[in-house]
Amino acid sequence: MDLVLDAADRHLLTPYVYPAGWPEGEPCRQLLSLFVITNLGALTLYLLFGTLSYYFIFDHELKKHPQFLENQVRREIIYALRSLPWISVPTVALFFAEVRGYSKLYDNIEDSPYGWSGVFLSMLSFLFFTDMGIYWIHRALHHKLLYKRFHKPHHLWKIATPFASHAFHPVDGFMQSLPYHIYPFLFPLHKITYLGLYIFVNVWTISIHDGDYRVPRLLQHIINGSAHHTDHHLYFDYNYGQYFTLWDKIGGSYKSPTAFEGKGPHDYLRKLREK
Repeated sequence: MDLVLDAADRHLLTPYVYPAGWPEGEPCRQLLSLFVITNLGALTLYLLFGTLSYYFIFDHELKKHPQFLENQVRREIIYALRSLPWISVPTVALFFAEVRGYSKLYDNIEDSPYGWSGVFLSMLSFLFFTDMGIYWIHRALHHKLLYKRFHKPHHLWKIATPFASHAFHPVDGFMQSLPYHIYPFLFPLHKITYLGLYIFVNVWTISIHDGDYRVPRLLQHIINGSAHHTDHHLYFDYNYGQYFTLWDKIGGSYKSPTAFEGKGPHDYLRKLREK
């Protein structure tokens, strides 16, 4: 995040926003800047990619499903916009620790003991580490002591749209993002790679709510896509994973998506039309 902060300071904040006597490295200034940057970044990713997905990928026929709520899209967006600033508060604390040098993020490829291969391997390990972490956090949020208070609001959307992707209770949203932020404090990771992965995970979160169940046949039971996550919303106790089905299979919570078996939401709508 220090790359983004440095760019913001150089091109906008120092010349046009902050008083000349307020040093760029002063902690309060960094915290304030990170709060603004994090919120603007989250809103941009959510609204830009959510809107593109909603208009160009999401099948609007799904809005005819009986479990699609009245004014649902508007409600999803409002809930997300109210939650994102609160989610950003603990997120900014972690970004601040990164900026102050407490993480294992590095600037140059030469700083990796394995060069470019280390960068590639770190991308894979990031995906597998965060997939594992999110699986167990997500599953814990379904425990009766946590579900009603924190995770139930996200399950209000049985037939989700891309705008449901960030419509979480703030505690729920931050907890499920925690593995992304923990990783660079435990393992070396290139700074630009981290920024790219951070954008990727936000786009992926939108994609598993987009109602497009198409996956290459060979990957249907490996990749946790929209079909898997739709069944999670519909049937509650299955498919907690983020990118892969590995941990659901290990944890006994894997469910073959109904959309792959001719029993999904689109099939239900087709049967309604035939009656």
